[in-house]
Amino acid sequence: MTVPAYTLFDTALGRCGIAWNEAGVLGVQLPETRESATRERLLRHAAVAQPGEPPPHARQAIDGIVALFAGRAGALDTVPLDMRLLPPFHRQVYEAARQIGPGQTLSYGALAAQIGASGAARAVGQALGRNPFPIIVPCHRVLAAGGKTGGFSAAGGVVTKMRLLSLESALSGGTGQLFGERAALPFDADAAVAHLHERDRALARIIDTVGPCGLRLDATPSVFTALAQSIVYQQLTARAAGTIFARVRALYPHGHLGPTAEQVLRTPDAKLQAAGISTPKLLALKDLARRAARHEIPTLNDVGAMDDDAIVEALSRVRGIGPWTVQMFLIFHLGRPDVLPLEDYALRKAYALHIRRGELPEAAEFARRGERWRPYRSVASWYLWRSLER
Repeated sequence: MTVPAYTLFDTALGRCGIAWNEAGVLGVQLPETRESATRERLLRHAAVAQPGEPPPHARQAIDGIVALFAGRAGALDTVPLDMRLLPPFHRQVYEAARQIGPGQTLSYGALAAQIGASGAARAVGQALGRNPFPIIVPCHRVLAAGGKTGGFSAAGGVVTKMRLLSLESALSGGTGQLFGERAALPFDADAAVAHLHERDRALARIIDTVGPCGLRLDATPSVFTALAQSIVYQQLTARAAGTIFARVRALYPHGHLGPTAEQVLRTPDAKLQAAGISTPKLLALKDLARRAARHEIPTLNDVGAMDDDAIVEALSRVRGIGPWTVQMFLIFHLGRPDVLPLEDYALRKAYALHIRRGELPEAAEFARRGERWRPYRSVASWYLWRSLER
């Protein structure tokens, strides 16, 4: 038998690790806070492994994991695993878990019954907690009773589990993604870029520097969920807000599909605050939920027939939701092509740096310049935002 080998590889979630031998994959490690910690935890599954070049079966696993984290389908169900040193019961659990398809979930109890061990839900949970092959053996698809999220021993805990479930739900035609995974625009981005390039020389220079338009949509199951997420994300880094929103969704059955207004209204304030929701955001969430429950919030079907101004007017009535938040919803959730958030500080700063060459513009001046960019002011906004990253 050859000496086991391992490698680390980059994904949209961070740097992961994989170990293998000639029989199959020995272990997978999701990203830790430091690369050295990722390597150290990986080598618990293959203590004598040496760095190596992945053979075809390991490469198949790597490609499948990278694809999944990037929001694409990945072929992982045929990756060979070497489980010869694992306890027989664990092997049974892992083999059964591999039969759960993307976008599907099963409870610990149902999985126990499936392998002929009714009543052994806790033992199944313990086996999955020691799963050396996360993602390949999709323990994230196994939930606690009642559809609750349950635990997840891999790095990132419930946040990672929610991300994976959301990705797979969207990939399998479910209700949408909730962690910034992108969908195609409902308009021709190339035509938009060509139009802007022709109409404004200063913007054309920005376009030439930034490159192709990378604007994509954040898919969402409902207007309520999109606005609830916006409330949570206000004035926080994306990483901190994502963690808090994942904790909130984990409070509910099948929370990866997004909480409903009725669920939020039934949740004690203390539970939401324990998940990291501040008092002002709690008041805003409850107001949003009450309005949605009373059908005062338009649905995704409704907004499809509404113009931008009508959507801003309808959604700005919610506590904590102002025109800027609705404009972000229009651009990044609905893909409306002609939105220009005049009060956005980053946009005004980019305008001052690249076009005005001076102080921040007044809204009236910014709006006049924006007339050149119609009917693609959303794409112009995206390029101005990206220009600050350069």
